[in-house]
Amino acid sequence: MAPLPDLTKNQTLVLDALTRVEGPASAYLLLDRLREHGFRAPLQVYRALEKLIDYGLVHRLESLNSFVACAHPHEHAHGHRHGLVAFAICETCGQVDEFSDAAVEKRLRGWANDHSFRLSKTTIEMRGTCANCLMQ
Repeated sequence: MAPLPDLTKNQTLVLDALTRVEGPASAYLLLDRLREHGFRAPLQVYRALEKLIDYGLVHRLESLNSFVACAHPHEHAHGHRHGLVAFAICETCGQVDEFSDAAVEKRLRGWANDHSFRLSKTTIEMRGTCANCLMQ
């Protein structure tokens, strides 16, 4: 298995803090958790998050304006990037499940090809209620 990219100290701290948070986290929540490590401004967190997203180690949830650690970071270490990233977001407990679906990806790529549309990124965010919350 290929190693993860060399991360700066700030990138490592942000990624570690994000993996310890249950559910998605805003940059400001991460900043609060990282103050003891010398973080003073949101820009420090945003810069680290931007690079971690570029490396495929973090995803931004657009609808929540927050971030989650990638559930499959080692796929990115091998140079493989998801063609499609999908998230199921529970509106009750906040749980976020990351997944990909080859059939959906194929349909979206087909549409893009048929319409001469060049895809740069495909992210799907589904919102609803998870199985655990439905059973409560």
